[in-house]
Amino acid sequence: MVLKILLGLIGLGIVVMIHELGHFAAAKLSGIKVEALSLGWGRKLVGVTKGGTDYRISIFPIGGYCKMKGEEVMRKAWENDADQIEAEEGSFFSAPPWKRIFVALAGPAGNILFSFLVLTVIWMVGFSTLTFGNKIILASEYQPREKPYPAQSAGLETGDRIIRINDRKVTNWNDIQKIVAPAGENQLELTLKRDGKTLQTEVTPEMDMETGAAKIGILAWVDPVIGSVRDGSPADAAGLQAGDRITSVNGNPINNTIDLHRRLENNTKPLTVSYERSGTNRETKVTPRLNEKGTPQLGIEFKVPVYQSPEMGIFGAVARGAQETGRTLRLSLKSLGLLFSGINLQKAVSGPIRITYYVGEIASQGFQRGVGQGLSNVFSFLSLLSVALFIMNLLPIPALDGGQFILYLIEWVRGKPIRPKAIYRYQVVGFLFVFAILIFATFGDVMFLFGGP
Repeated sequence: MVLKILLGLIGLGIVVMIHELGHFAAAKLSGIKVEALSLGWGRKLVGVTKGGTDYRISIFPIGGYCKMKGEEVMRKAWENDADQIEAEEGSFFSAPPWKRIFVALAGPAGNILFSFLVLTVIWMVGFSTLTFGNKIILASEYQPREKPYPAQSAGLETGDRIIRINDRKVTNWNDIQKIVAPAGENQLELTLKRDGKTLQTEVTPEMDMETGAAKIGILAWVDPVIGSVRDGSPADAAGLQAGDRITSVNGNPINNTIDLHRRLENNTKPLTVSYERSGTNRETKVTPRLNEKGTPQLGIEFKVPVYQSPEMGIFGAVARGAQETGRTLRLSLKSLGLLFSGINLQKAVSGPIRITYYVGEIASQGFQRGVGQGLSNVFSFLSLLSVALFIMNLLPIPALDGGQFILYLIEWVRGKPIRPKAIYRYQVVGFLFVFAILIFATFGDVMFLFGGP
């Protein structure tokens, strides 16, 4: 857990510092003096002064800040209710409005550039993804309900392989999720493989109001082949090993992992498990054990196929990096709109605690499979997070870069400075709004970590 938190803080810090470096570079180019560039917040731990800028590392490790000359003069101006901020060389507020707009927008621009560069490198170097195949199970067979699932209504069947959605080829479960989840309630054209035949149908997803994602009522087909067995678990005690394929439980055939979950549900009695090992059929007795949530478990993880990305040259990787950045941007904008559609905001909105947890979890899982896989996983997620930061900072909210852009644009159009007290009040409203969102998101994060409703 400590390692996950540390990795999460480092990852989140990278994305925020990229943002601050954008402001820093633009300020330097504009002749505005940067008094401090800090990695982290709070009390200064170490630092070095060069070119009039104090480069420092501070005690609280999330993110950082870029402090420009002029903040003290600004504070005195609004305290004295002055008509305008006193001009001083190298001050942010003495710079022309267009330069301040450039500096304000450079932070978000740094984030979108970071995302593009990261995705380009990932596609150029290549990566592997652990994900299930494109074979499906109808959710209705495992989680029946009165209203038919969209997949049922569309005529899909368990065992179908989805090979194309709209005009996009599908080879694995990750591909399916990428297309379906952001689709909203827009109709999708599916191309299927069933018993060697190619079929086509249309399905209209439904919204999951808990998460804001679209769903059609399918689950991934996972072959019941054991990938790993936890030491000291019921499966370990029964002699099951990685590579074993479970074929039946108490005489009931097991075709996939959903079949196995059905047999385990609410069952803590000894089970007769038949399995295949190296072409030989075997049998053993296993007694499930309840986990912390009261769910019967055998202590096994199932084998997940590895999908390797196609080899790409520099030009193909650049094109794919731009394509993926654009796709993430569109998806993030769509997700932002969903916040006003009645979804559960407490679950849909993540604060710094949950984001740190996600980054750490993804990093630790990736590094367990090797340094290359770990770095690929982490930076893929950071690119997504960087796009989200780009969008959030451009919202027209005071105290955010988008709000600053509007303020300086008004000043530019008017041709004269805005009164310092008006700027101060504008900023206070923004900080209160952002603080309220942060408190709400943090409360949701705490409920998430402690398994609350």
